[in-house]
Amino acid sequence: MNVKATVLDDQAIRRALTRIAHEIIEKNKGIDNCVLVGIKTRGIYIAKRLAERIEQIEGKTLPVGELDITLYRDDLSKVTNNDEPLVKGSDIPTDITSKNVILVDDVLYTGRTVRAALDALIDIGRPELIQLAVLVDRGHRELPIRADYVGKNVPTAKSEKIAVQLAEVDELDQVAIYEK
Repeated sequence: MNVKATVLDDQAIRRALTRIAHEIIEKNKGIDNCVLVGIKTRGIYIAKRLAERIEQIEGKTLPVGELDITLYRDDLSKVTNNDEPLVKGSDIPTDITSKNVILVDDVLYTGRTVRAALDALIDIGRPELIQLAVLVDRGHRELPIRADYVGKNVPTAKSEKIAVQLAEVDELDQVAIYEK
């Protein structure tokens, strides 16, 4: 695959996450009843970065959880080559019952990952409400799901691929469009 364009560099990612942090605080009238939950893998790192920014702004620490949706995927048989999927486990440091849960992911595409994450969250507890924050919304929804907070809308063709690279995993921060 060839890089078609870099749509966010490290500074643009930082600015987008700072804006999302402010929007989360404003929409929830503070952060007292909020929990950030990142979808493995890159959603976790985005959630942790959001928590850092929110702490800088509000002076309060926001709990951050990790959600593994492997067993909730509707395409599990397509994405695993062996009989047993690799389950990394979820780690939510606080009870999410009656909390405002902000679900965090890197890219919103068909909506199927978010649907699986909603199922996984409901099995853990009953939040007051669930909001969705994504770094990139690329369109092409197959389910009626929309993000409450979006770093950048990037219209793409279905043949293109969005790759979010984060320093914690990939040693650099950028979002690029690849064409096949």
